[in-house]
Order: sequence, then C-alpha cells, then structure tokens
Amino acid sequence: MSDNSPMLTSEELERYARHIVLREVGGPGQAALKAARVLVIGAGGLGAPGLMYLAAAGIGTLGVVDDDEVSLSNLQRQIIHATPDVGRLKVDSAADRILALNPHVVLRTHAVRLNAVNALDVIGGYDVIVDGSDNFATRYLVSDACYLAKKTLIAGALGVFDASLTTIRAHATDANGNLNPTYRCLFPEAPPPGTTPTCEEAGVLGALAGVLGSMMALEAIREIVGFGESLVGRLVMIDARAMRFETLRYARDPSNPLNGDAPTITDLSGHR
Repeated sequence: MSDNSPMLTSEELERYARHIVLREVGGPGQAALKAARVLVIGAGGLGAPGLMYLAAAGIGTLGVVDDDEVSLSNLQRQIIHATPDVGRLKVDSAADRILALNPHVVLRTHAVRLNAVNALDVIGGYDVIVDGSDNFATRYLVSDACYLAKKTLIAGALGVFDASLTTIRAHATDANGNLNPTYRCLFPEAPPPGTTPTCEEAGVLGALAGVLGSMMALEAIREIVGFGESLVGRLVMIDARAMRFETLRYARDPSNPLNGDAPTITDLSGHR
C-alpha cells in the first residue's frame, strides 16, 4: 500500500475481511477500492445491482446518474428500489439503499440526463465509468466522452435473453504500444431508429439484468484492483436461453473516428 492510499478503519477491516483475505485483493487492493471514484450511468436494471455490489465492495466515492422516477414496472428487475419508492427520483431511492448498506461510501447523485453539454463535466469527476444505459444514443455519448476525458469505461448491454459486456480504454495503449479499440470499433454505427425494440416493447428477464449488472461491478473492481485478464478488446456474450457464455476478441479499427488514423471526433458537438 502506498503512502497515499487511504487507511482502513477497524470497522472497515472487519466489513471487508472476506476481500482482504483474498491474495488478489488484500489490504492494498481494498485501499485502492476506497480511493476509487466510480460513476454508474443509470439506476435501472443494470445500474441497480451494479451500484449495490460496488457499494458493498467499498468503493470510496460512488456516483449515480439518472433523471427518471421509480415506477411499479421497474421493480421486477431494479432491485435497489422498493414498492414505497414508486414516484421518487431513482437517484434518491438508490442513495437511501446504498447508504443503508455501506455508510462508508461517499455518494454523489446526478439527477440529470447526460447530454453533449454536461457529459464531460459529470464524467470528469470519476476514474471508472460503468454504463448501464438502455439506449444507443447515450452509449455512444458516454463512450466518446470517456475517450475524450481519458476514463476507463465498463460497457454492458441487455437484450431480451442475451447480454454483452466489455471494457474500453481507447485512450490507452496495449502491451505492444498499440492503441486500444473504441466502442465504435465494436459497433461502428447505431441501428436505425425504430429497428431495436425497447424493453417495454420486447420485455426483459429480471434475473439476467442482475447477472450482467453484477458482472459490470466485478469488472470495475478488477480494473481498480488490477487482477486477472482485462476485458479490453474482449466482448463477453451471454445467452440466457442456453446458459452459454462466449467471448470474442476485437481490435482497433484504423478508420474509427475517435482514435483512428484520421480522427474526426474531437468534441461532443455531434451529440444532442
């Protein structure tokens, strides 16, 4: 543990004892979690379990962005909220649950919708961004903002019976000095409007949201502590019908508009 790492109190040592006995985490890893600043985009199906496990893990500063209110139909999967929370702002409901779970967490709530004007300001205050948004416009905005702000991005997406997860550090290089791929290397363009049904139209399996949200929290923890093989350049795909997990590798596309050979995106002005 470096001299700059935050000290763990006796209560925190007991709270995180099962982490600390792990050789891959230990005291230095737990101190790194305490020093970390993680922002979760969305307090919905993915953000709800993600927030709870990040808070339980001892992330020192945890932020949540969401401008929506809790509705009854959310409760089938958004387990950070409860029936009495219907009608409340999701960030307020989430804050109550997080602080009840772990009062050592410094919680920051952002009851706003991310856009081209505020994204860099909001994201700039954090080290790792966990994107649990449910639409392509926000995913591209967040991924572009993370590149411009030089932030690590944990990106998850949920379908009806499928899900995917990857980590993006497009501002950094790999062990060979090559730039890492961007979100746009994996998905060059969003599908045309109206071609992808919303969860209201197609439905969503609640427990699958819990699985992916928990995996997103795990990946954020792995990035902060630094154990295992990162998901940078790897996409994990989940098929809940067959309970099958597959991983594919993807590389930087030299023609991508962010860190390609002739980049064209230098700010967020192309986003609404």
